[in-house]
Parts: sequence; C-alpha cells; structure tokens
Amino acid sequence: MLISVVVPAYNEGAFLRQTLGKIHHAIEANEREGMQWEIIVCDNNSTDDTAVIAQDSGATVVFEPVNQISRARNAGAAAANGEWLLFIDADSYPTPALMADALDVIEAGQFVGCGTTVEVVGGTLFNKLRMERMNPFFRLFNWSGGPFLLVQRDAFQAIGGFSHDLFAYEEVDLVIRLKRYGRSQQKKFTVLWKNPVITSGRKGEIGALSLGRLFVSNFLAVILFILHYLLPKAAVRWLGSRLLGYWYNQRL
Repeated sequence: MLISVVVPAYNEGAFLRQTLGKIHHAIEANEREGMQWEIIVCDNNSTDDTAVIAQDSGATVVFEPVNQISRARNAGAAAANGEWLLFIDADSYPTPALMADALDVIEAGQFVGCGTTVEVVGGTLFNKLRMERMNPFFRLFNWSGGPFLLVQRDAFQAIGGFSHDLFAYEEVDLVIRLKRYGRSQQKKFTVLWKNPVITSGRKGEIGALSLGRLFVSNFLAVILFILHYLLPKAAVRWLGSRLLGYWYNQRL
C-alpha cells in the first residue's frame, strides 16, 4: 500500500527542512510490511528557497501559482499516487507515535480518514492556549483542523477535494463532507488525541495590532464559512481572497 504525504508550502524555507526531516523520522520508525511512502511538496508560488529545500530533502515538488491552501493541497493530491493522502502543514510534524496511530486507522479498514488534536510549540503562551483550546471541541464534535489530516484517496476524489471557494476553515468543510460520504459507505471519520500533531505557535503575537487582526480575521472567517452555504460561491471566493490575508501573509 502506498501512502502519499502532501505538504502545502508558501515561503516555508525556515520550517520545511525540519518538517520533512521529522516526517521521514516518523515514517522510518513505523516501517511495516507492504507499506510504501512518497512525499509531495506543493510550492504555492513561493519567493524563497522552499522548492529547493523540498527537492534536497527527497520530496517530489509540484507548483501551484494561486496562493490558496485549498488549491495547494489539491495540486499535491493530484500528483499523488497513494491509496491514502496524508496532508501535513509545512510548520507541523507527526511524532512516530502519531504516525503509528494513523497507520492503525488505515489497517482497521473502517475509516475514510482521521484528524488529530494539536500540541503547539514555540510562540507566545497566549497563542498556545488559543490554539490548544480547540482540542476538546475536536474530540467532542469529531472534527479537526488541517495540520494533520488523513483521507482515503477514493473518498477524497468522490467529494471533490478541498473547496476553492474557502480561504479559511476549508478543512472543516472537507471533514463535514467526508463524514457525510463515509456514512454512505458505512465508514467513519475519527479524531486521534493520545498523540497530537506538533504545530508551530509562530502567529498570534501579543500586541494591539496583531491581536486586532487575529480577532477580526477569525470573525470574518466564521462569517464567510457560514455564507458559503448561502451566497453564490464566486462571491464568497472573492470576499475570502480579499478579507482573509492574515493566514496568507506568512504561510498557508
């Protein structure tokens, strides 16, 4: 069985080498008979050495010119050959124990995918608490964010991948559709929590301007997520591309 790890990356030269090294380590610690891996990095129109670092680290590199994480993930998935797609953010990485849990999900044969809770390293205490506060909700409502998201390829293709209409909460939208599809196939989606994915706390500095942008961007993201069920998709896409720059100034 081939598993494709897809890493979207926009100007991630500072983080990508560590991320890919950690992914390789988690894979090597979980060698199982019949399991094969490939790592695909989608360079999302970077202006730094993201693509060079990815190539030097042994990853296959594809290019997506439009700066949007949904498009980057979809472009990486389109180049993948695996029966399972494992999306990992460029500033996040799995521990060997988390990778083992993900392989158990695959081998169980009962799931269309899984997400995970998060452990934030680096950055401010405020940002750690802000991001990790979502973990109980991930477990309670059985949905997750995007730093680590495992999806069966057939299911991913059946639901059309990540929405190009959303510039934030695109992973929530995907999980909602994935769970609906899974029910039609008598399969489940689950959230792993014993071994969270490690993710960077680099955003969310404590300062009037940064806090203001953070809260406004989160508010707008929620509003646009709701509106994408109500308004024409083109309108939501246009608004998202202009209002949600907070997530796209440093990273995808």
